[in-house]
Amino acid sequence: MSDPQATRVVVIGGGFGGLAAAIRLQAAGYAVTLVEARPRLGGRASQHREAGFTFDMGPTLITAPELLDDLWAAAGRSRAADLPLVPLRPFYRLLFPDGSQFDYGAGPEADEEQIARFDPRDVTGYRTFLAASERIYARAFADLAGEPFLTPGSFARVVPELLRLGAAQSVYRFTSRHFHDPRLRAVFSFHPLFIGGNPFRASAIYGIVPYLERQQGVHFAMGGMYTLVEAMERLLCDLGAEVRCGTPVEEIIVTDGRAAGVRLAGGETIPAAAVVANSDVATTYRELIPPAHRPRRTLARLARFRYSMSCFLLYLGLNRTYPQLHHHTVLMPARYREHIRAIFDGHGLPDDLALYLHTPTRTDPTMAPPGGESLYALAPVPHLGHGIDWNHAGDMLRDRIIRALEEQVGLDDLESSIVIERRFTPVDFATDLRSHLGAAFSIEPTLLQSAYFRPHNRSRDLPGLYLVGAGTHPGAGLPGVLLSAKITSRLVQEDLRAARPRVYSTVA
Repeated sequence: MSDPQATRVVVIGGGFGGLAAAIRLQAAGYAVTLVEARPRLGGRASQHREAGFTFDMGPTLITAPELLDDLWAAAGRSRAADLPLVPLRPFYRLLFPDGSQFDYGAGPEADEEQIARFDPRDVTGYRTFLAASERIYARAFADLAGEPFLTPGSFARVVPELLRLGAAQSVYRFTSRHFHDPRLRAVFSFHPLFIGGNPFRASAIYGIVPYLERQQGVHFAMGGMYTLVEAMERLLCDLGAEVRCGTPVEEIIVTDGRAAGVRLAGGETIPAAAVVANSDVATTYRELIPPAHRPRRTLARLARFRYSMSCFLLYLGLNRTYPQLHHHTVLMPARYREHIRAIFDGHGLPDDLALYLHTPTRTDPTMAPPGGESLYALAPVPHLGHGIDWNHAGDMLRDRIIRALEEQVGLDDLESSIVIERRFTPVDFATDLRSHLGAAFSIEPTLLQSAYFRPHNRSRDLPGLYLVGAGTHPGAGLPGVLLSAKITSRLVQEDLRAARPRVYSTVA
């Protein structure tokens, strides 16, 4: 396997999953070419800078930093030396319509004191909840999340144990067994939304996040999440990989029934022994594989899948600060169950409003001009399959968000304090990120759309094609895509080592 052509791997897409897979493969001795359609790497984790304001446009927090440490170690480097992280406490401030609030992740004693103010019985419930979450974490995350589950048998062997751990129940039902107060049930069950999951449908195996956060914390990279993208890019380039931005892939080349490289939008071809797609999984199968090789059964499965909700995001540069905002603030809806149902299964905009607010200037004042605030407001909304005309709905929802921030969060005179305003809608997820239906997190994580039932990290339809990122196993979110990169890169290495060396001198 000494010939460069025989060991070249092309990675399509420079999101966190594509970057992590590329780093692992380059560190293992393969010649990696990463091609990214957009002008800069990052995918959903892009960043916008304007007039002294810096906005992370997608992910905003780092959990399970041990996965980043493991990635850097695979490249022979120290993550802490390259990218120091700042722990946040509390993790989030949650605001309820009745005026109550919960500073989640303020510390074990502080959390229990706040829980007791909601319902004293729930202190004991919190402890049993964490104990039950730890049991699920020890098996479902620590042991099984790194397994590829490529065959029915590999998954069937663990099903009895997962059922004993309660995987058949939803996150909300699992949480409700431990808490009486409906507000606390919401506090400890909303986390699946961070990966595109419905708390009333997502398996209880996705309920481990509060335990994971308590064990490893919630972190921030000074300068914003894009500093993580830049650190990964530097690491990849230091290892010797080729990175090409502004380079859309038009087609995955198929030769002799296997993926053999990519054809770029300008007509250039890049031959490769393997292709790793960090592109949206539905888009990869529906648009990038040549029509003659598109697997009908897989296309039919992709059409039947439930897809995650989308997001409507406002990025507001303000000429003043609002000290009552924490680094992460969550405005909970008045009717939790009904709101979740509306954003996943309804038609039109929900009547209620839920908001996630990111105010990085609370931790890093350099992300706004002196005396200013960089504010990111995210409202979960239905994806494009739910009949919303965003040409008209966008302005209306924007005004509702501003009004809610002024009236419910107490951001007085917010409208008049805005000096920079940008937005990102489900249409942008579909056009800019080529995400099927404008879904913000690809395929919805349900029990029957997880592990073996999710699109596999190694394509079962096209040899030589591998998937990485939110749409494959184990799922969305930074921990999920980092784990998918570890699985996918391992499969690529196993397959290429097992194959006879192949030299691609020309590709039609």
